[in-house]
Amino acid sequence: MKKSILLFSALFVSLLTFAQSSNLIIFSENGERFSVVLNGILQNGQPETNVMVQGLIAPTYQTKIIFENTQIPDLTKTVYLNEPNVQLTMKVKQNKKGKYVLRLFNTVPLAQAPPRPPQQQVVMFTTTPAIATSVTHTTTTTSVHGNGHPPGENVNMNVNMGGVSMNVNMNATGTSSSSYTETHTTSTTTTTTGGSMHAEPTSTYVLPGYSGPYGCPYPMSHHDFENAKRSISSKSFSDSQLKMAKQIIDSNCLLSSQVRQMMEIFDFENDRLTLAKYAFGYTLDYGNYYQVNDAFEFESSIDELDDYMQSFRR
Repeated sequence: MKKSILLFSALFVSLLTFAQSSNLIIFSENGERFSVVLNGILQNGQPETNVMVQGLIAPTYQTKIIFENTQIPDLTKTVYLNEPNVQLTMKVKQNKKGKYVLRLFNTVPLAQAPPRPPQQQVVMFTTTPAIATSVTHTTTTTSVHGNGHPPGENVNMNVNMGGVSMNVNMNATGTSSSSYTETHTTSTTTTTTGGSMHAEPTSTYVLPGYSGPYGCPYPMSHHDFENAKRSISSKSFSDSQLKMAKQIIDSNCLLSSQVRQMMEIFDFENDRLTLAKYAFGYTLDYGNYYQVNDAFEFESSIDELDDYMQSFRR
């Protein structure tokens, strides 16, 4: 009976996942062009000044802004979508010290979202890195020269050397006897490979036997995960263990089975529940998240986690 309830719960959560989603808009205050990386995956192949990413269903996304101007350092920030069906807008700006930052601009329900501007690039959230396009920048420089005969024109000169007179006819290129114009055109083509900007991952992981939705690109390796568990276990107090676990989760992608193993390190039910909620937005196979219920002792914890998952439509 318990297994049937858990399977039904997982199915219900999966159905809600496809029914609810939010949008994230990022724009630059001064027109700097940038690309958006969510959970390690490049979303827009060509840098733009205003980008909307649709179809976001997780409560949190690790967000990186990569500027077209490589002199500007990347920005990294965790973006929280605390409610479903919202449109969250973030602004890239410079603070008083001249440092680029990513700041919350506003949040509105999707039903009340204003019409999008025509220059806004709209992409659907993807776990497959976007394919970047080649951009060609052409620069034309025009120079006007004077004080001489222009090229392209016949020039006659009489030269007298040692009493010998010679007439010299020369040809140059140009259009005017008082000035001429030179035009130089330079083209530079910049190509960025999708998913490889600044060492971002170039492929996504496929979990054998799993056909559900993916929440992040690539899970921790077995070796790294075992080291992480040892680091957490080495802490003497549960608060310190929980703090370290959150730090590890913040910068990694986990499998549902790995979340369950991490929960089992903790002795107290409340700590396990806190960890399960926190890790939900950083899980690759969140369609399998019902597996973490095996780490709970009480049905009330399973019910509370289910309520949390449903509130974020995950």
